[in-house]
Amino acid sequence: MVRTLPLWLAAAWLMSLTTIGFLVVPLLFVYLPSPAMAGAMAAHLFTAQTVLSAVCGLVVLWLIRVPRCDIATDVAPGLTVWALGGVLLALLVELGIAPHIVARENLALWHGLGTAMYAAQWVCAIAVFAQLSRSGRRAVPVDSPDTGVQV
Repeated sequence: MVRTLPLWLAAAWLMSLTTIGFLVVPLLFVYLPSPAMAGAMAAHLFTAQTVLSAVCGLVVLWLIRVPRCDIATDVAPGLTVWALGGVLLALLVELGIAPHIVARENLALWHGLGTAMYAAQWVCAIAVFAQLSRSGRRAVPVDSPDTGVQV
């Protein structure tokens, strides 16, 4: 289980970013009666997303250091950069950008900057997931069902 946990966490991080940012929040603005209500609900969802992103990213960073995870050594440095970048972007959006949006200060600027940073975090999560899935295919030997020989 330790071998695949980083990949599962990266998948959860990526899919939660995708679901919240590209499906749920846009639907809030379509179906809730006012943009103010949709914005308030979106703020709560993005806060929860930040917590999930930080936990997934930090646990992935911790787990790739565990020898039983079998993360290929050539992948670990790049993986660290992408995971750390994603976590930092999540925290920057929550702690630096969101207060300006909630205060309704220059909404176009802060919303655009927050959207760009959310998209960058999404790219980081994609990179983490892609590198972990490639590393898992290389690092874990598979037994051939016919011969019992490792391939």
